[in-house]
Amino acid sequence: MNKQKKHAPRGTLRRVLTYLKGYRFYLFLSLLLATATVVLTLYLPVLIGNAIDCIVGKNQVDFDTVRILFLKGIVIIAATALFQWLMNVCNNKMTYGIVRNIRNDAFRHLQRVPLSYLDTHKTGDIVSRVIADVDQFSDGLLLGLTQLFSGVLTILGTILFMLLIHPGITLVVVLVTPLSLFVAAFIARRTYRMFKLQTEIRGKQTALMEEAIGSHKVVVAFSQEDETLERFDTLNGQLQKASLQATFFSSLTNPSTRFVNSLVYTGVALTGALTVMSTGGISLTVGGLSTFLSYANQYAKPFNEISGVVTEFQGALACAARIFEVLDATVEKSDDPDAVVLTAPMGAVEFRNVSFSYTPERPLIENMNLTVAPGQRVAIVGPTGCGKTTVINLLMRFYDVKSGAILIDGTDIRHMTRESLRRSLGMVLQETWLRAGTIRENIAFGKPDATNEEIVAAAKAAHAHSFIKRLPNGYDTVIAEDGGSLSQGQKQLLCISRLMLAPPPLLILDEATSSIDTRTEIRIQKAFATLMQGRTTFVVAHRLSTIRESDIILVMKDGNVIEQGNHEALLAKGGFYARLYHSQFEDTHENAKGEKA
Repeated sequence: MNKQKKHAPRGTLRRVLTYLKGYRFYLFLSLLLATATVVLTLYLPVLIGNAIDCIVGKNQVDFDTVRILFLKGIVIIAATALFQWLMNVCNNKMTYGIVRNIRNDAFRHLQRVPLSYLDTHKTGDIVSRVIADVDQFSDGLLLGLTQLFSGVLTILGTILFMLLIHPGITLVVVLVTPLSLFVAAFIARRTYRMFKLQTEIRGKQTALMEEAIGSHKVVVAFSQEDETLERFDTLNGQLQKASLQATFFSSLTNPSTRFVNSLVYTGVALTGALTVMSTGGISLTVGGLSTFLSYANQYAKPFNEISGVVTEFQGALACAARIFEVLDATVEKSDDPDAVVLTAPMGAVEFRNVSFSYTPERPLIENMNLTVAPGQRVAIVGPTGCGKTTVINLLMRFYDVKSGAILIDGTDIRHMTRESLRRSLGMVLQETWLRAGTIRENIAFGKPDATNEEIVAAAKAAHAHSFIKRLPNGYDTVIAEDGGSLSQGQKQLLCISRLMLAPPPLLILDEATSSIDTRTEIRIQKAFATLMQGRTTFVVAHRLSTIRESDIILVMKDGNVIEQGNHEALLAKGGFYARLYHSQFEDTHENAKGEKA
């Protein structure tokens, strides 16, 4: 099991900021535009205050000055709107660029993690992290970039302008401010944990939905709809509870800070009015008080916005922490600097004292030895769970051996580049995999530049051509993810066609014909026989009648090779393989008698 690194909010924030490095120009321009917007916004109340002071009483209005101030105000409002629009363009460019980079990094990283990571983590949860969590992160980040810096500048700017108008009243504002900050910080610390829990439950819910939808036929076949619905309802209830708690605490921020800000405004209005009356408008005019009240309101507004931003940002950081856990997953060990590129292998394979287990407490393969000459056909048989597929995983380097070595042409595969090793091994598995796209694209998956003639020839060799031609658009028929409405046998024929199109030097067939009818299987076995000539081949099969022509048959039990030889020799020996073969033959014979009866 991979241990995931837990991210504290502060460490997560620092990591997010590293993604801003590629957008320094847009960040600088955004900050510059934000500064200009704040300065112009704060200058407007000065013009309004001056205009009020130009209105002394009836027939005592300086219309010329008011007209000039009005025109200046129109220009400032228009310029502010333009700068805000340009700032939002920059912020959108940064936010969605960062989101794109994080998703690319996550997807690229997932291509490099070992198979053990994907085996031990739910697919739906990983998908939720890369898609849903990153979406929520982008919302919080955009809000932060748009409002946080502007809010801080507005607070600092209003304090400066208020000090220029009247330092004494400014002191009233500043003394009440820490109360607002304390309330916002107190709530933010609690909302982070709740938003983190919310995203974790959402990941589990996505995993369950993918599991239920992907295996819907099995769920229905075993009448497990109610049980699955109950599991979903439980998670849905947990998500509802976590969401309500997170929303409840986060929603306290705005009214709490608004209450404090109302106290600030009331204090300014009261002390300002008393100052105007006591000094006769000498130290503070009515227009100055109007300007001061505007600043008090503008000073308070960013605290409401920042508190909302902080709350939203807590959710964003919780999502970012989950995606960074994916990015911190241990990747496959890099190829050695002097790793050999495997080109045109002869096909000699040797397992030398190989031992392996998925978990230390449960040994699986122990001291396995095998020597395969170039071009030989090796069959691996045995009961379920004996380690047959594990041998294939080790040969493909999906997992590395714990001890011993696997050699191809005398070279340890750990000293080869993984790419060249896997390009030299062609594999057809019992579990089919098809991508969303056309039949043609699926067959040409391993050879994208294949000609139409080559694709058709491969399909004919795999006996897939006839059913493909019956599809609505033949080779251009678009199929959904994992084959859509195609039968399991048809999906397997397409996977075999993919191998026939670009056959590599070594072949691995893991129950490659398990879902195909007997008549078609006989034909494909003949095609495989031609394909196997001169190629070292490993065949995993439960139907022992399909491997009688193998050069070597490995009989495995409990992770050990207990018998080894060809079909005739193993039958003559009368051991485990002989009992396995005869029991299978007898089962087939009994079934045939039952059908006749």
